[in-house]
Amino acid sequence: MTAPTLRPADLDEAALARLRQLEDRIGGPLVAYRPESPYATLSAEELEEVRRTEAELGVQLLAYRR
Repeated sequence: MTAPTLRPADLDEAALARLRQLEDRIGGPLVAYRPESPYATLSAEELEEVRRTEAELGVQLLAYRR
């Protein structure tokens, strides 16, 4: 199974200011990352179909983004 990867976050000025305040309080640097999942976002119907297929085949399936 592939875990979500982390990419540096693109923060606006307000978020950067908040991050700097927290750095000052804790006395050290912070790095902001955003999680990036390799998995597909499925509709309710697609998810149900995947679950049915899992049950039929006795396996676990992972749907990846294209």
